[in-house]
Amino acid sequence: QVQLVESGGGLVQAGGSLRLSCAASGSDFSINGMGWYRQAPGKQREVVAGITSTGNTNYADSVKGRFTISRDNAKNTVYLQMNSLKPEDTAVYYCRVKSTWGQGTQVTVSS
Repeated sequence: QVQLVESGGGLVQAGGSLRLSCAASGSDFSINGMGWYRQAPGKQREVVAGITSTGNTNYADSVKGRFTISRDNAKNTVYLQMNSLKPEDTAVYYCRVKSTWGQGTQVTVSS
């Protein structure tokens, strides 16, 4: 069974950057699309970005122009580069492939 592990979260000042990683094990994810999601306390989980097996990408309007999703199939890893971070980006970030979710990584952006 595939397992996903997110990393790279942390505390940053507004305007700063973070790069999240999602490493897959137990299965080759290169044939599947993957997505990044986030959820803040008291709020619904929302889609942040997605990437297809061929590399096509899509973004939520709230992060378009600031975040970039990419994948390295040789490393079974998907990334989320987050620039110009805002306090509203504070949330737990999750990656997903098919029905498998990672455990999440906390991103906190201070003013």
